[in-house]
Formats: sequence, C-alpha cells, structure tokens
Amino acid sequence: MNQLMEAVTDLASNVSPERLDVIAKDISKITSSDFHSISVRNISTPVVRQLVENLFDAWKRSPVSALELAAMLRGASCAYLKAKQDVTAELIWSGPRTPIVSTRQTEQALLEVIDSAEDSLFIVSFVIYKVPLIFRAIEAAINRKVSVSMLLESSDQHGGSISVDAIGKIKADLPDVTLYCWNEKKDDFVDARVHAKAAVADRKKCFVSSANLTGHAMDKNMEAGVMITGGSVPTTLQDQLTAMITTRIIREV
Repeated sequence: MNQLMEAVTDLASNVSPERLDVIAKDISKITSSDFHSISVRNISTPVVRQLVENLFDAWKRSPVSALELAAMLRGASCAYLKAKQDVTAELIWSGPRTPIVSTRQTEQALLEVIDSAEDSLFIVSFVIYKVPLIFRAIEAAINRKVSVSMLLESSDQHGGSISVDAIGKIKADLPDVTLYCWNEKKDDFVDARVHAKAAVADRKKCFVSSANLTGHAMDKNMEAGVMITGGSVPTTLQDQLTAMITTRIIREV
C-alpha cells in the first residue's frame, strides 16, 4: 500500500490538476488494472507515462478499486496544490549577478522579514556591523509594537569570540531590543560559537542564510540563503529559539 501511495503522490505532484482529473476519470471507468485502458492522449510525455506505469505496477499488488484509486489521485492533487500555495521557498543569493538567473539579495530578503513582523521578530547572527537600513527597519518594527529579540555572539571581553562588542552596540542603539547570548557553555560546547544566521517573524516567515549582519554580507559577499513563508519551518525555528531561552541555554543580557 505504501508503494501505491508513493506512486499516487509522484503522479499528483508532476501533473496539472486538470490533466490528472482526466486520467482519474479514465481510471474510474476501467474494470481491471490495465494500463492500456487509459487513453494515450492523456499521457503526453515520457516522464508522465513512466509515472502512470509505476502507478499501475503498484496498483496491481493492492486491493484498491478503480474508483478508490481515482479518488486517491484527486485527493492527492488537491492536497499537493494547497500545500504548494501555503508554503513558498525562495533562493536568496548575494554577490556578483548574472544575466541568466534573477535572485534577490540578502538585505532585501531580511528587510522583507523585518517589515512583515506584526507581533514578534527574532534575529540570530554571529555579528552585526554597519547595517543602517536593517537598524532603521528594526526601529520601525519596535514602533509598531513588535517584540524584537536578538541572539548574538558575545565579545571576547564578555565570554565570546569576537573583538567587536556587537551586543553593547545594539543595547546602545536599539535599547528596546531583547538581547540574548550563549556564554555558559558546557562539555562539548565549550569552544562553540553562535554561528547561525536567521530571522523569523510571527512564526510565519523566516530567512535562513550564510550571511552575517554586516555591510559586506548584505550585498557584496557571495552569500546563499532561503526565504520560507508558511508551513512548519518558521514555527519550528521560533520554537527552537524559545526552547533555548526556556532551558537557559541562551540567556538574556
């Protein structure tokens, strides 16, 4: 049965809902799992033809009726379409541009996440330095009554590894931001760093990147990241950060 479900899912995710409905109608009319009973006009490409053959191979070894299989195909198509609409993922790439592929840069993506926040915003970075547009966007979020939190690497004078006191700078420039550090490290994590770079807004939209919050990382360095809207990833990222606060892995400065 698992093989049949996989075959149904593969077909539903590679064929348009309209074409899949035609295939499902043809399947519902046949009395046995005979591939040749489906009109060739509905199987337009070698890839789709192979997916249909895989479906029939799996169907022959299952007790599912033709009507049930047709219903499974329609249900899978509907579920796939809804999931595709509910979750979007976009590649973000900074650095040299080419005329072949169009991508947005890191700063644009990060500003989108910050500007979208209505209730909460959590930003994680190894360091933050010379990002005036980001600072202004965070200030605007605070003015909208957004609860803004940041997790940063501490300076070497405060138990961290960087020479710049980024946390002190944020405390001075953005006093309403709640700041966290990871200074009390145990066992295997003694020499570890806050090396994650991410931002999440309202548990709905997140940006995960290789880029630190520095001027060069925003538009000059070659950096790669992904913007995800909807689905479980933004929620899970926020839950992970909250869990580290709750268990006192990271602590408020």
